[in-house]
Amino acid sequence: MYKYHFRPEYGSEKLLIEIFNGLEKKEFLSDFLDAIKILKPKVVDFEDLWINDEISINVNSEMGEFILSKDTWGFVFLTSENNQECLFQINSILEIAENFEKVEIDFEDYKLK
Repeated sequence: MYKYHFRPEYGSEKLLIEIFNGLEKKEFLSDFLDAIKILKPKVVDFEDLWINDEISINVNSEMGEFILSKDTWGFVFLTSENNQECLFQINSILEIAENFEKVEIDFEDYKLK
């Protein structure tokens, strides 16, 4: 089971999806793309940012573009610079997907103090 938060970026009003559990499975990317297949996702390009030990995947879908990145600590982030509606749609899909579990958070925890 993959677990995720739908939360704000630190100090921002923009939202992101942070997937933090189950990512050790080599099937993660195919499981994720299968879960959102209704959006017809297509991987546009794949960057291995070896300096940061990060992977960045640009994805096009019927809802627009988003970026899937995996960082050095093993977290996956879904972001979309100019298309927050795409992330709302992905969240709605993941909420009912059998392999994903949304973990609620307090948005206040992500505000700069």
